[in-house]
Amino acid sequence: MKTEEVTQHIVKWLKDYATNAKVNGFVIGVSGGIDSAVTSTLCAMTGMKVLCIEMPIHQAQSHVTRAQEHIAQLIQRFDNVTDTRVDLTPVFEEFKTEVSLEGKQVTVDMALANTRARLRMTTLYYHAGLLGLLVAGTGNKVEDFGVGFYTKYGDGGVDLSPIADLMKSEVYKIGKLVQVPESIMNAAPSDGLFGDTRSDEDQIGANYDELEWAMQMHADGKKVDDFTGREKQVFQIFKRYNTANKHKMIPIPVCEIPNTLR
Repeated sequence: MKTEEVTQHIVKWLKDYATNAKVNGFVIGVSGGIDSAVTSTLCAMTGMKVLCIEMPIHQAQSHVTRAQEHIAQLIQRFDNVTDTRVDLTPVFEEFKTEVSLEGKQVTVDMALANTRARLRMTTLYYHAGLLGLLVAGTGNKVEDFGVGFYTKYGDGGVDLSPIADLMKSEVYKIGKLVQVPESIMNAAPSDGLFGDTRSDEDQIGANYDELEWAMQMHADGKKVDDFTGREKQVFQIFKRYNTANKHKMIPIPVCEIPNTLR
């Protein structure tokens, strides 16, 4: 990948899109992870207004520290960047008092994790509407179009996706170029939706290098029986997530009414 050229291409694309949409700039949730760090930096490089929002919900302290370090660095480097912090923990806890928490614990935990992401989406769109900004998505290609590792109408609810055509490894290359803090570059990727430090690999069962490989094999038309050992295991993991999360990657199904019934 021509990292510098790709970086400039994304920055120009962001600026052109916002200009054509007649908006002032971008709002983005900063989590302390590589994807939001790269995306927020690319947005800042447009010279347009960028609002970084930290939205903790029982967040692991390491995630909070990295997010704050990154935001501080951006504000120091770019005079078009501002920030705010919205503590959503009380909102989340109040929500839990109004809904049933009965059922299998793993199912309840996942539903609550997705609720965190949707509360954050609502917060981003509130500020976007208030200030005339676009919500910038932070999903990469593996998450958005490979394994569907995001929350529908949560972190998947955005106005535009500047890094969604980049593999995770390519995101890291841009991160190095645009000077993302080393603490973020070296941290294990995590969605931060469970209030602990569990990584994406802990949840998925494969790391992003493995998932990139599996995504390419899938695109090449390979089958599970084409592999053995760890490769077969990884490919099965990819296929399972890709199949189960297909509903996130395709347009919402519309029941079309035949002309004969109109």
